[in-house]
Amino acid sequence: MKILFNNYLESFKGLSKEIWYLSLITLINRAGTMVIPFLSLYLTKNLGFSKDDAGWILVFFGLGSLIGSWLGGWLTDKIGFYKVMVLSLFVTGIGFIGLQYVTSFWGLCFAILLIMVIADTFRPALFVSLKTYSKPENQTRSLALIRLAINLGMGVGPTLAGLIIVMKGYNMLFWIDGLTCITAIVIFNILVKEIKQKPSAEEDKKVVKAKNVIYKDSSYWIFIAICFLMGMTFFQLIVTMPIYYEEQFGLNEFNIGLIMFINVAIIVIFEMPFIHFLEKKSLKSTQFIITSCILFGLSFYVLYNNFWLGILIVSMVVITFAEMLGFPYTNVFALKRAKDGFEGSYMALYAMAFSLAHIFSSKIGLSIVANFGYQINWLVTGSFAALATVLAIWLHNRVKLDL
Repeated sequence: MKILFNNYLESFKGLSKEIWYLSLITLINRAGTMVIPFLSLYLTKNLGFSKDDAGWILVFFGLGSLIGSWLGGWLTDKIGFYKVMVLSLFVTGIGFIGLQYVTSFWGLCFAILLIMVIADTFRPALFVSLKTYSKPENQTRSLALIRLAINLGMGVGPTLAGLIIVMKGYNMLFWIDGLTCITAIVIFNILVKEIKQKPSAEEDKKVVKAKNVIYKDSSYWIFIAICFLMGMTFFQLIVTMPIYYEEQFGLNEFNIGLIMFINVAIIVIFEMPFIHFLEKKSLKSTQFIITSCILFGLSFYVLYNNFWLGILIVSMVVITFAEMLGFPYTNVFALKRAKDGFEGSYMALYAMAFSLAHIFSSKIGLSIVANFGYQINWLVTGSFAALATVLAIWLHNRVKLDL
């Protein structure tokens, strides 16, 4: 037991203080992110929208995320990640507080669109900050630490949110979401200082060349397609699954939050030592991505058994391991592929793949459920992961030829 504990502590060593501060503000921010996991339930149960209307509102959520990801990458390359992160979180906090007062269909569509445009400028900036504040050999673990903070916060958030909804209703969540965004960025501004780097004339030439290379990098576009398909599967976890848990198994919001906590608990306990262990292996990022895609598919195919409550736990465990392998290594692949001076643009494309997936996953998933039922949706979702597996194998072979 002592050896295991020492190995766990070892996985955290060597990371910069800035990465630890980024993790702290991420934890604060995500612990307060209580509305998002219950947004589909809020729209259907609290505001009385149909699943189809809720699906369209969530399309605007994804569209805003898509625009915000592109804008965040462009702004990061223009003014730097630091300013983008500060402005994004501060304005997002104000937006979440105001969202509770919008209840009409079109009002929610445009309010959510605007909030997500601002909120998701944060993502490319955060990815680029990891490259700035961490050593190349520590990038995977730095990302894993940020993910640990995200998941620890998301574990605390939905669990408390479920309890708050049962006791106080949804309105309190919007205040918590907004205030934690503002608190997190104030702490970030105090603890982490901006690093300004002036590119040399030679670096400027490389940047101009990179601007064209990003559009000609066929392997990177295959990778983006894989990320899109992974997103199509993963986002079902926060879009259709909470409704499925309630309608098929009669679970309330608190119980749903507890099942989601399984995902968080596994990641918090195992991801850092797991990534630390994998770093010592001479394996390519693409090999982990292939395994992740296979697990994503299995996590939804097992849901075809809809008579046993325990299958929800089995599915959650499998999708968690898919997430632990997939997201850190897709992020690292994108960072290592990015050309100097255009990291924001590369990471924007990466973030946009998931934003685009959110648009289609929300609408397609809820529409399939409304017209054909949950079981067909699980088969379709698993098939997205199967296609991603084929593309990941293709990418793995292409990257070997690129070297």
